[in-house]
Amino acid sequence: MEALTRKRHARLFKPMQGELLRMARWVEHSGQRLLIVFEGRDTAGKGGVIGDIARTLNPRQCRTVALGKPSERENTQWYFQRYVAQLPAAGEIVLFDRSWYNRAGVETVMGFCTQAQYQAFLAQAPVFEKLLTDDGIVLRKYWLCVDQAQQEERFAERAQDPRKRWKLSPIDLKARTHYDDYGRARDAMLAATHTANAPWTLVDFNDQKRGRLTLIRHLLDTLPAGDLPDATFELPRLGHAARKERYRGPLRPIPAFESG
Repeated sequence: MEALTRKRHARLFKPMQGELLRMARWVEHSGQRLLIVFEGRDTAGKGGVIGDIARTLNPRQCRTVALGKPSERENTQWYFQRYVAQLPAAGEIVLFDRSWYNRAGVETVMGFCTQAQYQAFLAQAPVFEKLLTDDGIVLRKYWLCVDQAQQEERFAERAQDPRKRWKLSPIDLKARTHYDDYGRARDAMLAATHTANAPWTLVDFNDQKRGRLTLIRHLLDTLPAGDLPDATFELPRLGHAARKERYRGPLRPIPAFESG
């Protein structure tokens, strides 16, 4: 299948933006709590699809959670504790850019947790997620799939492009040699945590633009967004000529940017 161009992606995504806004109004008016988990290998494209969703919605309603390495204090807490603090309240949408599933992926593959901690996680995660869904949280879990050849191309692009180099870390470079290990860890994770109340959805992200559209389309199709009318506003006439912004003190705007 031919890769989508940026222009075609934008054209296909535009009507979905209206649907995402209607979805957000449904979440707000119904008092739902929507939690979306995005997982996948390095370079899969989590940030891109999260960005498409987040840029469309009101940042006061929709927020992205991308937690870093646990602090010393957090390492002494119940494993799920720091994620619980980030869960949505009524009317909110939370997008997890990686989540508690770090323990089933990078932590076990790279040796950052013990085998006992890993096995405890696989047993506890379905229980934890059932508690969330039983309490009314709407949970969606997506795994973004990418082949190793495509992953290598993206790693090379990040290494060569100064604008993307921040995405690379020593752990990313070391993890390149563990592609098969990550695959086995993913399979074990899916087997243990793909449940009726919190199922996984796998999305092909070898073409990131097509993957973003596929994921968002699935998300929209699985949520009962209802038939809320579009919000409309009428702006009355000002009754006077539009004012220019003027400041009578000593400050002046900086010079305008000039291209070329």
